Amino acid sequence: MSRRIIHTDDAPAAIGTYSQAVACGNTVYLSGQIPLDPKTMTLVNATIDDEIHQVFKNLSAVCKAAGGSLADIAKLNVYLTDLTHFPKVNEIMAGYFSPPYPARAAVGVAALPKGAQVEAEAVMVLG
Repeated sequence: MSRRIIHTDDAPAAIGTYSQAVACGNTVYLSGQIPLDPKTMTLVNATIDDEIHQVFKNLSAVCKAAGGSLADIAKLNVYLTDLTHFPKVNEIMAGYFSPPYPARAAVGVAALPKGAQVEAEAVMVLG
């Protein structure tokens, strides 16, 4: 099965040795997105709400570049440096996703790149 590398300027450029996403057949593996503004590559972090919104905007841009949307996400992993923000993730996520929601994990972590408080990665299935 061939792999197709996904890239869009509407999401932050990779800050390491990875691709924004890789499609294998109709399955697309989206790399973790932190709340970076894709144009300035700086954190959008005035509030936790701002961070969560930017993460979902970034994921959405990569989904679109791959030919899908957030509605095509089958599995979502969310990483938080403070799990007390989990209810806020649920609240904001409801504005980006509709039922039936994807499978999901929320994991508390000690730190994230660039001092972000939230990161999300996903697996999307097209078609």
